[in-house]
Amino acid sequence: MSAKSASSAAEAGHRVSRQEASVAIKAALRIAACWQLSDRDLGILLGGISVASLRRWRSALRDGGTPRADINVDTLDRVSYLLGIYKSLHLLFPDAAQADAWIHKPNDGLPFGGRSAMDVMLQGSMRDLMTVRRYLDAWRG
Repeated sequence: MSAKSASSAAEAGHRVSRQEASVAIKAALRIAACWQLSDRDLGILLGGISVASLRRWRSALRDGGTPRADINVDTLDRVSYLLGIYKSLHLLFPDAAQADAWIHKPNDGLPFGGRSAMDVMLQGSMRDLMTVRRYLDAWRG
């Protein structure tokens, strides 16, 4: 089985429930607020979610409702990476502002080459999120 068909099989085997989607969306929007991300940038990090969808989800939350959305396993995995990155930063830095600012600062570490972690992640692939997550996991020890 090729990697592509294995991925398709994994997606077919697990549908993201409305509850999972709602929790994931809320988490992604909270992280975006902490990291001061534009809707465009958050959409890229989530694998191509439209700005209109993000605004609709945010509006539903503001109105006290639950964002109603269908997201796929890829988007759910991306949110998982973002949560792991967020958590790692808050374990590494005792000050929340410092933890949230790190993501935007230039870094001379091996995977970054002078770019910020956000610059790396905004290249858009799942592998870019994984690179930042692994870097932080290694840093934490």
